[in-house]
Amino acid sequence: MNVITRIADWIDERAPGLQAMYRKHMSEYYVPRNLNLWYYFGVLNIVLLANQIVTGIFLAMNYNPSVAHAFDSVQYIMRDVEWGWLIRYMHSTGASLFFVTVYLHMFRGIMYGSYKKPRELVWILGSIIFLALMAEAFMGYVLPWGNMSFWGAKVIVSLFGTVPFIGDSLVQWIMGDFLPGDATLNRFFALHVIAIPIALLLLVVLHIAALHEVGSSNPEGIDVKHGPKGNRWGPNVPVDTIPFHPYDTVEDILSVSFFLIVAAFIVFFAPTMGGWFLEHDNFIPANNLATPSHIKPSWYFTPFYAIVRMIPSFLGTAFWGVLGMFSAIVLLPLLPWIDRGEVRSVRYRGRGFRVALVVLACSFLGLGLSGAGVIAELIQAWFPHADVTTWDNAFGRLMVLGYFGYFVFLWFYTRFGHEKTRPVPDRLPPGH
Repeated sequence: MNVITRIADWIDERAPGLQAMYRKHMSEYYVPRNLNLWYYFGVLNIVLLANQIVTGIFLAMNYNPSVAHAFDSVQYIMRDVEWGWLIRYMHSTGASLFFVTVYLHMFRGIMYGSYKKPRELVWILGSIIFLALMAEAFMGYVLPWGNMSFWGAKVIVSLFGTVPFIGDSLVQWIMGDFLPGDATLNRFFALHVIAIPIALLLLVVLHIAALHEVGSSNPEGIDVKHGPKGNRWGPNVPVDTIPFHPYDTVEDILSVSFFLIVAAFIVFFAPTMGGWFLEHDNFIPANNLATPSHIKPSWYFTPFYAIVRMIPSFLGTAFWGVLGMFSAIVLLPLLPWIDRGEVRSVRYRGRGFRVALVVLACSFLGLGLSGAGVIAELIQAWFPHADVTTWDNAFGRLMVLGYFGYFVFLWFYTRFGHEKTRPVPDRLPPGH
């Protein structure tokens, strides 16, 4: 008996629940054998969450959450702390890559119907994780106290001022002052470093636990857990599944290794990504008297920021734009009840759903480009004499219609449209 076996036996005698937990969630958790590249983004999310927590701890050791010293403390980390520049770039790049993998992970769920019964709770928990991640990222964006951080905080928090009756009080309560300052930095630092990460970790555990109760989805949209039983791993094991460990974990290791190579290339050679990951204005100290030429949030918020901008003000208030932004997020956890189609996977759904899915993806990307100012720049470059604002607004509003139109269309299509679907196989196809 080797040392590892003796240690495992020693632990099992004193905490037998750990061994049972390992079997339930690893060696005896069976996943469909046809999972494709779209299913790698879940484990990448876990890797990036770990990266953000670890690098965030080291950054917090040298950060000073005060107006007088916040910007200088970040420069101290970058210039004087040994390997501080690497930790900071790993954290800032990790934040952007986190949203890349989260968006792709959510799109996969929509594409393959992973929000449908019996996985509604898994999807709802994932949507709450997304909302918590947005709050975490926004507060982290403010902490470097560059000029875009200051003005971004002022603009975004001021959106809450459109709430009827309590708007002004709500803005002052969030910022702790009439303008972003020491109170804002201190409370954002506490929430960013302690409160929200704890909530995120709890939500991720619940998300995974809920997933392992009902089983993973698959590209065919077949519920293999309740299908035929009996294969080489036991008579009660679904026939079209393999153990998560070691088979799926080996593939995950390969995907994580490739992803880390790409991430390392960005960190070492293009950490700012031309101003997309780290804006140029954020390398300038915060100045409430010097407004950046184009105030915009980080790229991962620009689709929702564009919705605020593109919905016209009514009676002198931007409340409807803010309501539209929050509605765009709230619609996501409601998808299991909006989509009443019987078929899960896009592979077997009707042509209307497939077209609508493409429209949703294009609209979301278009909103992101519009919110980042790219569309306005392209119009100005290609059509110098055109009215940039008019054409940019027309494009943005078309994208807003495309985004919300997806949910409206899906509701009508799956109730009254008599969706013509392809026959769904009883088992996973051979060759996987």
